Amino acid sequence: MIIGVLQIEIRVDGSTSLKDKRRVVKSLKDKLHRRHMVSVAETALHEDLGRGVLGIVLASADARYAQGVLDQVLDFLRATPGFVLTDHRTEIMHGN
Repeated sequence: MIIGVLQIEIRVDGSTSLKDKRRVVKSLKDKLHRRHMVSVAETALHEDLGRGVLGIVLASADARYAQGVLDQVLDFLRATPGFVLTDHRTEIMHGN
């Protein structure tokens, strides 16, 4: 089994409240799940008005497939308005 993990940090420009930020994060989580069939969770900076950290995960039988999906997710994130992708880290884990 292969587990692909992508951790991203985003900046939500113009956010003046947690409600503003959470609206953007929820929309992003829903879009990623629908388009790429990945699991997404906000994992840090919950109370920060303008920044968020999301964990994006998928399970696969093929490491190249998992890496390809995560690359597509990154391309999507870079092209999506409403926030700025400020950092990311990808890891492909091999299980038994």
